[in-house]
Amino acid sequence: MPITSRDREILRLAVPAFGALVAEPLFLLADYAIVGHGLGTTAVGALGVAGTVLTTLVNLCVFLAYGTTASVARQSGAGDHLRAMRSGVDGIWLALALGVAVIVACWPLAPAIVELFGAVGSQAAQAVTYLRISLIGAPAMLVVLAGTGVLRGLQDTVTPLAVAVGSFALNAALNAWFVLGLGWGIAGSAWGTVLAQTLGAAVYLVVVARAAARLGAPLTPSVAGVKQAGTVGFALFIRTLCMRVVILAATVIATRMGEAELAAYALATQVWTLLALALDAIAIAGQAITGRSLGAGDVEATQAATKRMVWWGVWSGVVLGLLVLAARPLLPGLFDADPRVAGLLLDLLWPVALLQPLCGVVFVLDGVLIGAGDQRYLAWAGVWTTLAYLPAALVAAGLGVVALWCALGVWMLARLLTLVRRANGTAWLVTGT
Repeated sequence: MPITSRDREILRLAVPAFGALVAEPLFLLADYAIVGHGLGTTAVGALGVAGTVLTTLVNLCVFLAYGTTASVARQSGAGDHLRAMRSGVDGIWLALALGVAVIVACWPLAPAIVELFGAVGSQAAQAVTYLRISLIGAPAMLVVLAGTGVLRGLQDTVTPLAVAVGSFALNAALNAWFVLGLGWGIAGSAWGTVLAQTLGAAVYLVVVARAAARLGAPLTPSVAGVKQAGTVGFALFIRTLCMRVVILAATVIATRMGEAELAAYALATQVWTLLALALDAIAIAGQAITGRSLGAGDVEATQAATKRMVWWGVWSGVVLGLLVLAARPLLPGLFDADPRVAGLLLDLLWPVALLQPLCGVVFVLDGVLIGAGDQRYLAWAGVWTTLAYLPAALVAAGLGVVALWCALGVWMLARLLTLVRRANGTAWLVTGT
């Protein structure tokens, strides 16, 4: 099928978005490499505990990016650029407020949070140190999410890519200097990440402030606007929370199966996460394009773009699945897995690969409905699909780790059914501002 102008628009947004999505996990990857080289195994374990907490925080607050993208894109599509910028500014103020709230809530609880992961002694102390210092950067971290949403809503995914790459490079340089050069220990790694995140947030604030100045939009928060952003964000928070419940339940079940099963499951999850980043880039394009076209009142263009993005999602999933199957014999060696883990991983990579086309459709339609502002439906759908998954996971608990991964396939199928059902209707095709 020939590449159309609509395809070029999708790729213009999706390709830089993919680069930014891949760059973000490199923050922690750089930390792991430098900490492991300079501080040893105990510090790496401490970083793993604190990093898990921070990753969960980011995942739960991703609504700041998604909700802002949808709102800004819709207002821009309707031609109300001043209101679009106000939505973006209010989203950033919400991010700042939540960032401060995270510090206040989590700082005193840091030892208890670390204890939940079973860390003790020096490892626990280092994890608390890293977590508390990193919490100082929480407002900046959440501003980056909201700022990314503003620019995506304005159909700009190149600037977020540039900020992500620049922040990653600065993070790596500062961590190496603080940990290996100045000998600050794990605190140096945390401070390097905080400073890199703060600079990235500052770039977004400057870009948004300049755009607001051009439009004559005030930078002060609107109580009604922040409340609206919070209302939309809460529905997306419920959706994300349901996803975290599924992932947590699967991890707990895999842990109870044994060390080899848990290791194989964890490695398969890493492969799955990398594939999800590629497919999620199309979903981000879906958020921006859907919000803009519905804001402009063009239902026909919205439906046409949705069909085209679903096509991209399916075939991207097919290609990714084939790549997994082609790389399958090599992956256990890449992870230096022992024979027992390697055998289980080879088995798990079959469902991982076969589910990719389905994932492509699910991710695209999820992004389209977020862009349409259909967050309330997505929240309820998240609850129902989680309830569909849990019984399958409980059955799989007695059948092995491959069955557990197939239970994740049940979850993805439930998501597909709820999303296709909604997309085939018209309730989500709300036009205008």
